[in-house]
Amino acid sequence: MLGLMQDRPMMISSILSFAAQYHGDVEIVSVTADNPRHRYGYADAHKRACKLANALQRYGVKLGDRIATLAWNDYRHFELYFGVSGIGAVLHTVNPRLFADQLSYIFNHAEDRLLFIDPQFIPLVEQLGTQWKSIERVVVLAPADKMPETSVDGLISYEEFISAESEGFDWPEFDERTASSLCYTSGTTGNPKGVLFSHRSTVLHTLTVAAASNMAIMPHDNFLPVVPMFHANAWGTPYITPTAGSKMVFPGAHLDGARLYALLEEEKVTMSAGVPTVWLGLLNYVKEQGIGFNHLQRVLIGGAAAPGAMIDSFEKDYGVTVNHAWGMTEMSPVGTIGNIKRGHADKPQEEILALKRSQGHAFWGCDLKIVDDQGNRLPEDGETTGDLYVKGYFITSGYYNNPDATSEAFDKDGWFQTGDVASIDKDGYLRITDRSKDVIKSGGEWISSIDLENLAVGHPDVAEAAVIGRPHHKWDERPLLIILPHDQDNPPSKESILSFMEGKIAKWWMPDDVAYVSEIPHTATGKIQKTELRKTFADFKFS
Repeated sequence: MLGLMQDRPMMISSILSFAAQYHGDVEIVSVTADNPRHRYGYADAHKRACKLANALQRYGVKLGDRIATLAWNDYRHFELYFGVSGIGAVLHTVNPRLFADQLSYIFNHAEDRLLFIDPQFIPLVEQLGTQWKSIERVVVLAPADKMPETSVDGLISYEEFISAESEGFDWPEFDERTASSLCYTSGTTGNPKGVLFSHRSTVLHTLTVAAASNMAIMPHDNFLPVVPMFHANAWGTPYITPTAGSKMVFPGAHLDGARLYALLEEEKVTMSAGVPTVWLGLLNYVKEQGIGFNHLQRVLIGGAAAPGAMIDSFEKDYGVTVNHAWGMTEMSPVGTIGNIKRGHADKPQEEILALKRSQGHAFWGCDLKIVDDQGNRLPEDGETTGDLYVKGYFITSGYYNNPDATSEAFDKDGWFQTGDVASIDKDGYLRITDRSKDVIKSGGEWISSIDLENLAVGHPDVAEAAVIGRPHHKWDERPLLIILPHDQDNPPSKESILSFMEGKIAKWWMPDDVAYVSEIPHTATGKIQKTELRKTFADFKFS
């Protein structure tokens, strides 16, 4: 017997329609190249998304067509999130930080028809335009009078593209499993892999992560997504925020400490989300200026493990609550979040901070397990570590048009292999100890490079740290600590760093040597690029 309930498909368009009807005058503020502080409301955004939908259909965009973007966080990109997916096309957000050959591969593999770009990416289009095979036209996210000079033929401004269209549009309903958006992972080896989201998975992820027990964005919040809209759908926040009716503040391309702080203060931002490298710059700025936060209450940190010193500084020095989170593009992307659960709130502050240094707890909709090398499930006791697998309602079932990568990524029961090594405790708190390819095996025992990095960054003279394993004649591998000092001309001594770490880790975890660099390479999504460090230190030998 089936229940007698209405059976309406879950549509992304319903999110913005709801926000327009019930939160229509709530502000969306954007920093853009042509307007340093653009303002309008959700009702205005909905009208312009309707104009975009009409323009796309007039152009001939059909169900399933891929529409690409090269753009930062602002209101026009927000309109694309809904105008493209709302008609059944696929919004393909592309990371402009990728290498040129990766970008060419992605555009051609996705077979995008249209490309919407910020004006600053015109030189990139000039470079790549001869290499792509399917893109028919480029639309510049700017008004007609701000169009840049270029050698690219057939450019049209976004405002001109939508100007003649109606502000009304009847959003279609179709199978909720229809593809809605496409993101490519930026792996360190091989070609990027496409993750194809559906309307159903996106709406389920939105409702789950928005819950008060998880991200808990509220109507009274002013939310600023530092995480780019081209990075795993900005962790789902362009969908989550309209459901809550929160004010949205888009920062554009400028994420340095000074301008980010000014935006946080001027727009009275209460909550923000981003990767550790951005928060490191912001914290350095406020420390140097001797200032604090007058409105910021919470930050969500993900994309890479946040150092304990960063979490402690936000909480102890500035009174800003940190929610550590973990996920992957393949997971829509949030999988755990670091709220304090019932039974922990009355614990001593240091125990609570220790929980916050974990990647957070599991929540409904995303199942986790850790397994050994034979695929046997391991105990969730907070101590045993193993390979982390996930399964759930908004987890990918395969990579777009890539059967080989798909077959390698899943076990026989459909669990996705994340590539992370982790432990899980009885309350569901996850601790990522390493990427499986980065963990250091010394004398048959495992050493977490992430734990060593996060500890080293707590040294007052260390700006950033990375740890890689290097061959050792006796122990197979030993950790090499690579340091980016705050002051290049006066770096901390090796003895100072190792003395700072002493007593905080097991003796046999202690790095065997310290190396100094003027820059630590990062991937396009802000993670430390250890493949490059291994090349740099390929000839390094422990004394």
